[in-house]
Amino acid sequence: MGRAFEYRKARKMKRWGHMARVFTKIGKEIEIAVKAGGPDPSGNTRLRILMQNAKAENMPKENVERAIKRATEKDAADYKEVVYEGYGPHGIAFLVETATDNTNRTVANVRMHFNKCGGTLGNSGSVGFMFEHKCIFKFRAAAGADPEELELEMIDLGVDEFYP
Repeated sequence: MGRAFEYRKARKMKRWGHMARVFTKIGKEIEIAVKAGGPDPSGNTRLRILMQNAKAENMPKENVERAIKRATEKDAADYKEVVYEGYGPHGIAFLVETATDNTNRTVANVRMHFNKCGGTLGNSGSVGFMFEHKCIFKFRAAAGADPEELELEMIDLGVDEFYP
């Protein structure tokens, strides 16, 4: 076929592999969000954010609608979010967040990976206290707003760091 064909084929396969991984992951996250908060994006902020992520990844609208439809059906798999805690090599603490429809299979897989890498799966609460859930907000201040006043208001609301 030729060298040009092989380069083109390799590029397409790489792109399609990425799309397959990302679309599957976003689809499952959409299913979980719909089951937790309903199929209406205006009332379900998590679903709205996932739909924006899907659009950013160029996921077709039909795939998003199909994931929402799958989640609203009665015979759909029930995904649960489970957190596993453990210690890796040299005593490094790990917090593993998973979404699964079969917790027995998932705990076996997580335990296998910990053991393979020289770690141990811990009990619930063994390392969770070492971690804090944080998030980052990016927004534009209104025109004419004083950055110092905005920073003081944010600190009053509990913000750790503020970058104008």
